[in-house]
Amino acid sequence: MDSDGTQDTRGTRRHGVPRPSAPPSGTGREAAPAPSGPAAYPPAPALPPRPAHQPGSGQPGAHTGGLLAWLVTPRADAEPGLWRYGHRPRPQDAPDRVSDRALLAGAVGALLAALLVWSLWDNNLVPHKNILLELVTPSDWWGLEQSRAALTARAVYDSLFATLVLYYFGRVGNWREVAQRYVISRPQPSRALRAAVLGALVVWLVVWRELLPYERLAVSLTPSDWLFGPTDVSTVHRLRVFNTLLTLLGLWPFAVAGGWRGLLRGTRRPEPGAESSKEAVAETPADWPELRALGQDAAAERLAEEVRTGRMNDVDCARIRRAWTSVVASPSRLDVFTSAVLREGAHACAHPSGERDLPARTAVHDLLTSQVRIGRYAATERTPPARRDAGAAVDPGTLGTSLLAVGPSGSGKTERLVRPVAESLALQALAGQAALVVVAAAGTPLGADQGYDIVVRPGDQSSEYDLDLYGGAEDPDEAAALLADALVGDLGEVDLRRAGTVLAQLLGPFRTAHGRFPSVSELRELLDGAPTALDGLRAMLDPETHPALHRELDARARQAGLPGDPGIVLADRIACLDRPAFAGFFDTSPDARPFTLRSLDHPLRVRVDLPERAHPEAAQLLTRLLLVQFTAAMTARQDRSLFACLVVDDATHAITAESVRSLRRLRQSNAGVVLNLRALGDVPEQLRQPLLAAVGCHVAFAGVTTWEGALFAQVWGTEWVETTEVAKHTVFADQPLTRMIHAVRKLGTGKPVTTDAVTVRKVERERWSASQLAHEVPPGHAVLSLTTVRGEHAPPLLVDLRG
Repeated sequence: MDSDGTQDTRGTRRHGVPRPSAPPSGTGREAAPAPSGPAAYPPAPALPPRPAHQPGSGQPGAHTGGLLAWLVTPRADAEPGLWRYGHRPRPQDAPDRVSDRALLAGAVGALLAALLVWSLWDNNLVPHKNILLELVTPSDWWGLEQSRAALTARAVYDSLFATLVLYYFGRVGNWREVAQRYVISRPQPSRALRAAVLGALVVWLVVWRELLPYERLAVSLTPSDWLFGPTDVSTVHRLRVFNTLLTLLGLWPFAVAGGWRGLLRGTRRPEPGAESSKEAVAETPADWPELRALGQDAAAERLAEEVRTGRMNDVDCARIRRAWTSVVASPSRLDVFTSAVLREGAHACAHPSGERDLPARTAVHDLLTSQVRIGRYAATERTPPARRDAGAAVDPGTLGTSLLAVGPSGSGKTERLVRPVAESLALQALAGQAALVVVAAAGTPLGADQGYDIVVRPGDQSSEYDLDLYGGAEDPDEAAALLADALVGDLGEVDLRRAGTVLAQLLGPFRTAHGRFPSVSELRELLDGAPTALDGLRAMLDPETHPALHRELDARARQAGLPGDPGIVLADRIACLDRPAFAGFFDTSPDARPFTLRSLDHPLRVRVDLPERAHPEAAQLLTRLLLVQFTAAMTARQDRSLFACLVVDDATHAITAESVRSLRRLRQSNAGVVLNLRALGDVPEQLRQPLLAAVGCHVAFAGVTTWEGALFAQVWGTEWVETTEVAKHTVFADQPLTRMIHAVRKLGTGKPVTTDAVTVRKVERERWSASQLAHEVPPGHAVLSLTTVRGEHAPPLLVDLRG
């Protein structure tokens, strides 16, 4: 088994991928020859292709250790829109958290006040300070010559007062929070260094400078024989040793707070529930523990060896993990998977194209989480602290709700959003996880042709592939409904139901008569109501065998040319494709094998280059056609294991009422659409609000207008915020002295004496107002809001797309 099952077609493998029916006459890319057996993929290359991108430019961690570092880097369970690779959640600020400036000012003020109070006490400037001491001690202790007991009692008394002063002012100055914020919560070795500096200062002041009475208390409580020797030299030596012991005792709480013991041992305190280092190493993704858990040690060791030797890249890792997921779901594939891994290593379960990477990468991707980084959240007041300067990313979980990006030309929609998303989905397609269709104007820089399996160029005779005008539909009514929506769905004055009926009246009889649907020229001739075309088609149908089809043709003949006939508009629209440049395209002959969006149950990478410059109307029609066909094909497909995404670089005039309704159904189909618009004015007015409501992800680039911003503001809603209002009231004094002071103050400042009345209240305001979206989004930035298919939301936040 070289595939994980999701790459197989219904009954065959490679034959489901559309190929040209004949070799092209131009100089296009040659078609790959059909394999000799239906169950064999093309042989994998002997060596991986040489990367065209800088190491680390497309894979995170490549510059710090390659694939091994990329695998072992933790990925946090973050909120939607956060780049999970190496993300470290930042603690949320408490609502009542004191600012650093206020905290330090209060702590310093409390310290100065404590020193002032102690200075007054120590210098006997507090009257009757010894009353309590004299009440609890004998009166004969307090003579001219005080005994050792009196000195000890006084030291205890002073120490108790000093402790009360420190406790009171420590509570007032919030010294505990200062120590927690600036010492204990700091990483090592900064934590140990700060604790050492603070401890040394405190011990020097208390023990050696005797700023507080604790050193005298210790001397008084220690037996005199231990401190005073027979000579002065021995006494000085003993006192120094004693002070050293006091110094060590005073440094002990600072050593605990600074974590000196763990730093000296070179270890950190393990997190709660953490495993031992040996078990953690054994459970790294680089050792493939999921394979070892089921006894596949040989296959796991082979893959681990491929990782260590550098023969495996991130696409290989994601692809093999995807294949293993299918093995777990269907254990009958275990033997085939194991043999493929042992035989081919990193080349096992290869993509049908045999490619293992893109020719070049311009964005940073993480295939283990299927994320692509598109920027970083700006560190502004609106951004929550947990998201400030964090990476912004999208993945299939958010793209599954569809994404709408609006911004003028040059705002960076294609370069900074569409191309990274297309790259990510192309890499996931190589890993067997997704299918991608990119629709853009010819020449749009969305990657080289070698990065796609199919490149369709309508209007370019060198194109190897063709498009199916009817989206692979077999039922005439279904084909008529899809084509009618693409042809006239953007015209509000044309009844879409009547247009579909007109097409069904022609497609049904034509398919019965010819066994196929009509080509563009044949359909145009039928819509024009040419008598020869209708009579010829009627003649090919037996009236007795197909009476219903004759009635359809008769009804069409009666309606043709009448006022309000939708056939006139349909013929005018289909004429855009009946041009010499499109000759040979949209072939419906039995031998033709055009590309159809119903083949997206394979991990395909498809790009459609539209002739926007030469044939703008045809390009818009084809964009609508592909969008309608994609939504219909995705909601009807049975195998939804692959995430399918349609990326439209320019969705101008491509939005119809039916496509807006279909966007909501894509969420349950594991599919999504990325739509780029220069302005919401390119969408019919009655569809603007429904379109914004149908998609779950919105991106407003710099340069949107205020009326466009008003629509985004309605979608994003309001929030409760806390506002502070300060009102200044003039102070009127009654006393003459106060009046004089106020007059002098007004003379010096030029302003009357006022008092501030502060009002704090919660108000409801728009998350982003229309004016803010139009004028406060800097160039290179965008406001991004995301919604996942599970219903999780990320609020609209400013994202720096260059970060």
